[in-house]
Amino acid sequence: MIKIIGGKYKKSNLVVPKKNVRPTSSVKREAIFSVIESYALKNSINLYKKKAVLDIFAGSGSLGLEAISRGIAEAIFYENNPDVVKTLISNCTKICKNEKYQVIEKDVMLGDFEKNSLSVSIIFIDPPYNKYDISKLINKLIIKKIIEDNTIMIFETSINHEVKFDKKLIIFNKKSFGKTSIYFLKLST
Repeated sequence: MIKIIGGKYKKSNLVVPKKNVRPTSSVKREAIFSVIESYALKNSINLYKKKAVLDIFAGSGSLGLEAISRGIAEAIFYENNPDVVKTLISNCTKICKNEKYQVIEKDVMLGDFEKNSLSVSIIFIDPPYNKYDISKLINKLIIKKIIEDNTIMIFETSINHEVKFDKKLIIFNKKSFGKTSIYFLKLST
């Protein structure tokens, strides 16, 4: 089990599937939210009110549910493993009292994204390390206009994985934790 670390559901437990998932630790989640909240504050960006979060390769849903706990209006989770989806739905049902959420069971590399009624302010991309060409995924998000000027993307990968991002994106922060690198990206304007 892991816990929500901030917001109104702080200390709530989340179940983590026993296999096929690498949950983002509380230390990493704290660092992620510290970076994006301070960036949003510095740049007068509304992260939460009437906004949505995409949690891609969601696993237990810890990142999207952390955003729900901190006040985001809606969370959209993408996960393609049916066993993991069961745990994800259970965690969402437990945490989301009045908040909107969707669990979409499909492989985002094969499918497509639908435009949401709310503007997406945060996108978490935490795939199995070194398995996917994330630049293709990010291009899909750009083409579908899901990434907007103030959307913040957080991409977690192995520190050994060399990543090339589209030139439409800028890395505004990067953190390293052991064997993990976390990139903070936005559209260059």
